[in-house]
Amino acid sequence: MKIIISPDSFKGTLTALEAAKSIEAGIHHVDPTVETVVIPVADGGEGTVDTLVLATNGRYVEAAVTDPLGRPITAQYGVLGDGQTCVIEMAAASGITLLHNNERNPRIASTFGTGQLLKHALDQGFTNFIMCIGGSATNDGGVGMLRALGLQLLDEHRQHVQKSIDGLYDVAHFDFSNWDPRLQHCTFTIACDVDNPFVGETGASAIFGPQKGVDDVAYFDGALTHFANVVAREMNVRLHDYKGAGAAGGMGGALIAFLNGAFHQGIDLVLDVMRYSEKIKGADLIITGEGKSDAQTLHGKAPVGVLHYAANDHIPVMLLSGAIDDEDRSSLQQHFTHIASVVGDDITVDMAMHEPSRYVTLRTEQYMKQLLQKGV
Repeated sequence: MKIIISPDSFKGTLTALEAAKSIEAGIHHVDPTVETVVIPVADGGEGTVDTLVLATNGRYVEAAVTDPLGRPITAQYGVLGDGQTCVIEMAAASGITLLHNNERNPRIASTFGTGQLLKHALDQGFTNFIMCIGGSATNDGGVGMLRALGLQLLDEHRQHVQKSIDGLYDVAHFDFSNWDPRLQHCTFTIACDVDNPFVGETGASAIFGPQKGVDDVAYFDGALTHFANVVAREMNVRLHDYKGAGAAGGMGGALIAFLNGAFHQGIDLVLDVMRYSEKIKGADLIITGEGKSDAQTLHGKAPVGVLHYAANDHIPVMLLSGAIDDEDRSSLQQHFTHIASVVGDDITVDMAMHEPSRYVTLRTEQYMKQLLQKGV
């Protein structure tokens, strides 16, 4: 029997690779003769660089950048095994996990560090980029990144505006005199799993802002709306209702308007780059999962991407997640061959959070015994 193990990260507890290894241990505790192939996945958010570097035998590059609040840190990006494609995860420099809860301040939080990562990669000669834009601490419309690349934002008097959300209200012109000329020869693929527009009721500020510390959605939305108006006038690109432009606090919009970025569903992009369809040939079962599965899982999350690839070869798929919402269990059962939750019965949330690897392994053992008895 051959089992492919392809979970996403169990956010806050296990990386995708750690989760996969824990599942593998549970399988081998039940039957050490089972052939297992560990292929962790990601959907364009945090962990995507690690997943793609591992899958393609790539490498990492470190760079000195600034975090969302302007403090110096060391961040890294990935280079795929082809030696030509650079993968930048904005969370590495501009991520919310870089801040303590009491430090979240989207009025000044900036994507400048992500721009510095990109600049460093340009200096290394890279021209082909995959931009992973999940997990940001920012709501700056990607302006910080654009500044790092040389864009100057000017008011109606041709003076520089403030480097804050307040400054976006004063933007009247863009000055490209210091814009990095190498960018015109680059291609940017945007890995993303949301399709929110730049502004409005389902825009960056309204949907994602509060978790980052946005205390006045209308004010932030107004700032991004004003910025989008200037983009429409100066760049002839309307970001306001552009699908995906609101991702990562508006970073999606900046990549579209200024870098001609093209959106791709994160998990599909990752699986294509990994040549996932080739790697799962001949498998008897695929086990995927994530930290928590609910209705959103069926809308572009990693497990459903795995499911689609498996369907092409008629391979059964088991969803093994940290937790599964009871109200969504029936809808998930309509798509996955088997579903299982680590939390439940004898395993509490506290237990699973405290020793995630142990309990993922234990739950895998329990379900593998059942599946092997039934002949999968």
